[in-house]
Amino acid sequence: MELTMRHLLLAVPVLLLPLTSSHAQEEHHHHKHEEASSLSAHEHGSARLNAALDGNRLELELISPAMNLLGFEHAPANAADEAKIASARSQLEQPVALFGLPTAAGCSVSEQQFAGDLLGSAHAGYQRGDEHAHKQEHKHDHDDHEAGGHSDIEAHYQFDCSKPDALQALDLKGLFERFPGMEKIQVQLIGPNGQQGAELTPARAQLPF
Repeated sequence: MELTMRHLLLAVPVLLLPLTSSHAQEEHHHHKHEEASSLSAHEHGSARLNAALDGNRLELELISPAMNLLGFEHAPANAADEAKIASARSQLEQPVALFGLPTAAGCSVSEQQFAGDLLGSAHAGYQRGDEHAHKQEHKHDHDDHEAGGHSDIEAHYQFDCSKPDALQALDLKGLFERFPGMEKIQVQLIGPNGQQGAELTPARAQLPF
């Protein structure tokens, strides 16, 4: 189920972003390359969020330039940089608040994973599952980032929600408040009402399921 859902998330932007005829052939030709480069352009201030709600399971994947979350993209050079990384990680480890999930939905984190060069060796986080498999997966993600020279941070979350009907909308107000460098987030969502996409900003931070 986990692999299926992750593939579903990765497929969302391909399903929802319309292609002009002039770009369709180029997109097809470079499709594999784009998947390997996090499916989005590296643009400061902009991030991508893929979301899928299937029954009681909610899965979220946030892909953002490190600049949006840390305020820098270089390797940590001093204690202040290290403190910013620790603070960002602490915020990312509180996804219920970041994504405005209502208490009534009873959503608990069943798994969380982080990847990105600047998160350092402690970038893998999870609450249950096969520890060795997660470490291997995250090492692979880390190596990919180094090989590609990317300075993105990826956060993947899986929630078990006892009352998913209470999930009326994603509310990214907390995410924008905690990370002021985030100016817009391209959201692609698969939910009970089908597929939809929207650009959310601090002024428009909600997207109904």
